[in-house]
Amino acid sequence: MSTTTDLPLPTSHLPPPTFHYPVLIIGGGQAGLSMSYCLKQRGIDHLIFEKNRIGEAWRSQRWDTFCLVTPNWQCDLPGFPYPGSDPNGFMKKDEIVGYLESYANSFQPPVREGVSVSRLNRHPSGKFEVLTSIGEFTADQVVIATGGYQISALPRMAERLPKTLVQMHSSLYKSPDSIPPGEVLVVGSGQSGCQIAEDLHLAGRKVHLAVGGAPRTARRYRGKDVVDWLHDMGYYSKPVHEHPLKERVRAKANHYVTGRDGGRDIDLRRFALEGMQLYGRLKTIEDNVMDFADDLPQNLDNADKVAESIKDTIDKFILTNQVEAPTESRYTPLWQPDPGPRQLDLAHSNITTVIWCMGFSTDYRWIELPLFDGKGYPAHQRGVTTIPGIYFLGLPWQYTWGSGRFSGVKQDALFLADNIEARHTAPPTPVAQKLNELALGNQPVTQAFSLWVSRAFCPCLQ
Repeated sequence: MSTTTDLPLPTSHLPPPTFHYPVLIIGGGQAGLSMSYCLKQRGIDHLIFEKNRIGEAWRSQRWDTFCLVTPNWQCDLPGFPYPGSDPNGFMKKDEIVGYLESYANSFQPPVREGVSVSRLNRHPSGKFEVLTSIGEFTADQVVIATGGYQISALPRMAERLPKTLVQMHSSLYKSPDSIPPGEVLVVGSGQSGCQIAEDLHLAGRKVHLAVGGAPRTARRYRGKDVVDWLHDMGYYSKPVHEHPLKERVRAKANHYVTGRDGGRDIDLRRFALEGMQLYGRLKTIEDNVMDFADDLPQNLDNADKVAESIKDTIDKFILTNQVEAPTESRYTPLWQPDPGPRQLDLAHSNITTVIWCMGFSTDYRWIELPLFDGKGYPAHQRGVTTIPGIYFLGLPWQYTWGSGRFSGVKQDALFLADNIEARHTAPPTPVAQKLNELALGNQPVTQAFSLWVSRAFCPCLQ
């Protein structure tokens, strides 16, 4: 029986790689930059591929008045905490881009902008191949830092709407002035849906909002921002395996709230009192008639219950730890929906635009490696995959609630950098070890091993 079954078989038809790096990073957002900083601190040579520009999603996939929903002090990338003068404020879109650009300028990462990656697979030699728009590269290790939001989610029922309507995903919305005059239907009440509905509502547009099951939170409670309380209670650093839902929490919607104008609650009931038309979840579209579920009261009540349960947790924390904090009265619903309309006839409405706020999905079709579970999610433990040398960074709830945010990507990047460094300085691979032993005369030359060496390094013998 051969003793060399662990050796990769050589292939003469594959040319030797032109470019090789110890580590390649795919994605130049906050996750990719954080990874680069940590590797640079360790002296590990690497290269970042960014399809567009650094922080492109913040530049081109956010509306004009977009701002963070977490306070600025939570922006804490490796070696670069928030440098501004308003730690309790909420950076606007252009300020977020400026923060990332300043971060990049602070350590000059080796990034290639405008370079797309179309394939990641394993070379027969054991190294990883990355096919890009500027050529083929190989690497000993690869970090996939593209985040969890690649493909705009649009339901197939959108195809049933009349061509006269303007339709767009939330990532394409810019401002009330950028869409045609008339009323607007917003489908989805997660963070984007509620904030876009508010943006249009404040501009005086008539808004129709299909409300789903997303939870909400208060902006402030008992003298502090709720984010500050959650931070003090350790919620942002709690590992996913300690969450009651375990990994299932990754599929849950974020709580809606806003940092606009210094930060405030988003209360859909108040919007309804001010003229916004609320509906339940959109079910079907038939003959230009939109049919909604009768779950609007339930959805509003559940969102309020979540907000109040967070306050209960804060109250308990204050009491247990004897924290001095002012008391505060609890929320009282301002409006209750009546049976109301469950259908919307587009032919007899003034709606000219539909904005789909249905979130995003991932696109890993370019990864030709057995990395994924039955639902297409990367199989990993804290970003370390089942294939040694392949890592993910920047996924929502990758390890903690903060993993996909400015607040938690640092600790994930540091953890992965330790793993990468350990492999980078690891003992030689079995192939290199056998060659070294052969050169020193400590390795018996088997026929199979001799044949492999001749084929691998003497193409003329193929």
